[in-house]
Amino acid sequence: MSRRTALICGVSGQDGAWLAKLLLEKGYRVFGSSRDAQMASFGNLKKLGIYDQIEYLSMAHNDFRSVLQALVQAEPDEVYNLGGQSSVGLSFQQPVETLESIATGTLNLLEGIRFVDKSIRFYNAGSSECFGNISEASFADESTPLRPCSPYAVAKAAAYWEVKNYRESYGLFACSGILFNHESEFRPNRFVTKKIVSAAVRISRGSDETLTLGNINISRDWGYAPEYVDGMWRMLQPDEVEDFVLATGTSYSLREFVIGIFSELDLEWEEHVCIDDGNFRPSDLAFSRGNPDKAHTKLNWSAKTQFPQLMSTLVSAQKAT
Repeated sequence: MSRRTALICGVSGQDGAWLAKLLLEKGYRVFGSSRDAQMASFGNLKKLGIYDQIEYLSMAHNDFRSVLQALVQAEPDEVYNLGGQSSVGLSFQQPVETLESIATGTLNLLEGIRFVDKSIRFYNAGSSECFGNISEASFADESTPLRPCSPYAVAKAAAYWEVKNYRESYGLFACSGILFNHESEFRPNRFVTKKIVSAAVRISRGSDETLTLGNINISRDWGYAPEYVDGMWRMLQPDEVEDFVLATGTSYSLREFVIGIFSELDLEWEEHVCIDDGNFRPSDLAFSRGNPDKAHTKLNWSAKTQFPQLMSTLVSAQKAT
């Protein structure tokens, strides 16, 4: 059997790095794209010790010619679309760039695959943000209607429908993984989870800073990123193509996240955290939780790292830096 080839769009990000590691362990030849591969730092890949095992391509998602060139050069069996603007908060400041990088970028990849090789299997990174607010008495699954509440979620919802359209209209093996929040030490500093963990560790080492946060009453379904990229890979392996929700099935508030992180360091969070209304988003989801039953039944996938263990994992990783 010939060696399989994968193209990871957005290989330098959190999910891209963990996915690259997984695919290399499975014997794949891995191409990774970045807007400018010669200038990108690829720090996460270097931390994982896999930087030299990946072949790099420059590709701009919103430039169809660039996408086409990357597909022709890599000749992939699988394409993982993990690129594009990834911050909900930033999307309110950059709505046009968010829509172009996510919705237009996804469309370019789908159209490129249709032109180059329709046998390529395509994974699209969807988002639980597309569901909008979920009742605290229920879960979101693959049949839940999409009600996006941010420019980021609107863009992700558009990409989801593009994938579905190309799957049904052109017979592409194209699916969306609708992933709920998943964290690791590779989150960028602009993400609130990374901001909390980094500040808490600095404070434990003697810093007298105060951590300023926005709405800590929101609740999310938090998992561990390396487990979620395994779910991505599993979605491209069956004979039949479907969309899947990946989640833990439990939800915790951001307040509980803060308490958990500071408790890991034997700190009283109230002594080091202040709330600033200026950090509130124009709109935000109050509650979010996913139902991963379909992924468990059809992909044999489940989230193994639950919330308390996630707190310990994030703190331990940050202390090691």
